[in-house]
Amino acid sequence: MEIILAICIGLALSATVGFRIFTPLFITGVFERVDWITVSEGFSWLGSTPALVAFGAATVFEIAVNYIPAVGSIMKVIATPIAAIAGILLTASFIGDMNPLLEWSIAIIGGGGVAAASHVAVTGVKGVSETALLSPAVAVVEDVTATAVPIAIFLVPVLAIGFVVLIPLLIVILYKKRTRRKKNRTPV
Repeated sequence: MEIILAICIGLALSATVGFRIFTPLFITGVFERVDWITVSEGFSWLGSTPALVAFGAATVFEIAVNYIPAVGSIMKVIATPIAAIAGILLTASFIGDMNPLLEWSIAIIGGGGVAAASHVAVTGVKGVSETALLSPAVAVVEDVTATAVPIAIFLVPVLAIGFVVLIPLLIVILYKKRTRRKKNRTPV
């Protein structure tokens, strides 16, 4: 059960990378630094002073850039591969007590895939929000989600299971609703 929870924590954190790439890394580093969480062997550097300074500076830069709509959109596109790498790193940092092939397969496919998918989805929302002049509101929601969800996951790890299960379910429900709405609009 512990390994399943560790995988869910890693995947849930990877999903939050879609909102802000460096915020979940920074929060993970802070929690590791104060010994509130334990990461897998070889990942304790996440809580080191150089890593915290780098993740903190990158977080501030990323947040600031996202309040400038045109630059924010460009950064979202450029940042997709970086989001995948961050998702791989976050997932791998929690699932170290297994066969390395399985660990890295889960981290690359699961963590990287979830991070890239959530990042692409957020990028799409950001593009629509800019045309509707809602970019600052969307940026605030991104900031709050990227900060609150990792903290909640660390404080109540069982939330990670719910997050990993509910997000795909929510996506399916919204997709079906959109498909139905589109079908009803189509002239016969």
